[in-house]
Amino acid sequence: MLRYQTAGESHGQGLMAILSGLPAGLRIDFDFVNRDLRRRRGGYGRGGRMKIESDTAQFLAGVRHGQTIGSPIAMLIANRDWENWKEAMAVEDRPEARAKYKPLSPPRPGHADLAGCLKYNFRDARYVLERASARETAARVAVGAVAKLFLKSLGVEVASHVVALGQVTIAGEPAPFEIVLALQEREDPVLACVDPAVEARMKEEVDRAIANRDTVGGTFEVIARGVPPGLGSCAQWDERLDGQLAQAVMSIQAVKAVEVGSGIANAAAAGSSVHDEIGYDREHTHFTRKSNRAGGLEGGITNGEDVVVRGYLKPISTLRRPLESVDFESKETVKAAYERSDVCVVPAAGVVGEAMVALTLARAFLEKFGGDSMEETRCNFLAYQEQVRRF
Repeated sequence: MLRYQTAGESHGQGLMAILSGLPAGLRIDFDFVNRDLRRRRGGYGRGGRMKIESDTAQFLAGVRHGQTIGSPIAMLIANRDWENWKEAMAVEDRPEARAKYKPLSPPRPGHADLAGCLKYNFRDARYVLERASARETAARVAVGAVAKLFLKSLGVEVASHVVALGQVTIAGEPAPFEIVLALQEREDPVLACVDPAVEARMKEEVDRAIANRDTVGGTFEVIARGVPPGLGSCAQWDERLDGQLAQAVMSIQAVKAVEVGSGIANAAAAGSSVHDEIGYDREHTHFTRKSNRAGGLEGGITNGEDVVVRGYLKPISTLRRPLESVDFESKETVKAAYERSDVCVVPAAGVVGEAMVALTLARAFLEKFGGDSMEETRCNFLAYQEQVRRF
């Protein structure tokens, strides 16, 4: 079973991640991992924090001479912003630390501030913010990049792009996967849109939000190509892979809805126009589909088509024009606290979405094909591919 956990706070010393269950013998491309961390930091509308950080994953365990050795992989991503906070965030209770510490109150609408303070009995929302913050996703991107390398070694590529931002949406046929994949090579992702003209209009949306001291949300799409049929199961509710993917993407901060394939449009359409008709390619001996409205999953099982998952991101909750809130002590109406923030994070959320989809698919691969070494896993996978080919 592939398992992963993260630890660390937004303004702590760093973020940590542990990934266990990967077979031995997977070659780790460290530049690939750090490139994904750079992609997460980029995008038009990002805030001042991303100018401070230079996220790089330090591998502390589980990798020797550039390859996994079958033990848990441990990674550390240092927070450079810690230098600005370390006196205030001292572990021990010292008067000088207290003097420099700035509590976060009153709670900010849209954040975990109030819910977390009620849950943990805090009067200071900073204790909640430190872990609820999307800064945590840097650790997920690091372990997700390793999962992408595992999938890539088996012929699966995972990529994302922005399909909507504010009121601007890409129309027409789905973007060719090769163009979506090529976005990863951009030095500046801008807004990670495959259509330059639409991206220019998206940029205008961000500019309007900046001028209005507001924020803007949108939709990212993650595509996994090369996924074989047969991952996941219909035997139990929690084994359905579409449900696992939905949970994984929904867990990303600010994501409030998830779509598999064209699920939202399908709900308003006639069945005859929704379901993907089946064909057979005799030359290449495999089943085909005329469309992929199911997003590569039927009955909770992959069907051999591209896996397509969309995340719908609300506008970032921290506003330069704060909304109304309530003071914890007086219970009087006040303006919410303001913390340094982004205006738009949709492209960055897409990178996190890639990580979550890759981790979920990698786990499904290992559940089906197993293996303590990459050679064993690959042999099991190739045998299954031959079985499918002969079907």
